[in-house]
Amino acid sequence: MARKMFDLCGRDERLRFSPYCWRVKFALAHKGLDCDFLPWKFTDKEAIAFSGQSKVPVLVDGEETVTDSYEILRYLDRVYPERPLLGDETAEARARFFKHYAERSLAPGIVRTILMDVFNAVHPDDREYFRTSREKAFGCTLEEMHSPEQGLAMLDTALAPMRGRLEESAFLDGDEAGAADYLVAGVFMWARICSTTELVAHTDPVHAWFERILDLHGGVGREATRVADIESGHAG
Repeated sequence: MARKMFDLCGRDERLRFSPYCWRVKFALAHKGLDCDFLPWKFTDKEAIAFSGQSKVPVLVDGEETVTDSYEILRYLDRVYPERPLLGDETAEARARFFKHYAERSLAPGIVRTILMDVFNAVHPDDREYFRTSREKAFGCTLEEMHSPEQGLAMLDTALAPMRGRLEESAFLDGDEAGAADYLVAGVFMWARICSTTELVAHTDPVHAWFERILDLHGGVGREATRVADIESGHAG
């Protein structure tokens, strides 16, 4: 049975912007594993009901179904041990820091910066769901939450430890990219696909790191269709 993953799509099926799905895409590319990425919308809950939950990514690998981006990375290392992502038990425990760092330190600033761009990228069928669910979580309207100036300031502060690490090595995981890099790169792919806002200056070591990430594995990140591509008519 072919490997497949349910992958969030936007107003155009070529727009695949979920930061959690991107973690897995980079991980699969790192392992050299082929996968069929099936377009999925927020409101397509029935399509993934078999997984016992309602969020993507959902990876179906033969008889195995795995959910949650981090658990999928663990699964890939267990079943396909060549080119490890997380490393041994001690290294895996350390990698969890980057999961939380991306979600709790980087994402809050990014979401304030690009939120209305994300809303623009969402499929029309999903917009009511997106607005209602996010406004309930935020405790305010999308428009009130969207504050690029504040978001960029938050992100700039949150990136300080990452800059320190990238002044020492090409990737967060050292000379070569690994799980730490992919766990963080997901939120940057989210912004790249949905928005034209520059999150960091070109002189920032984080910018150089992300450029390296985009070129990895045959340019899987750089070749991803962006909203800007569709609006300019340059999408393939």
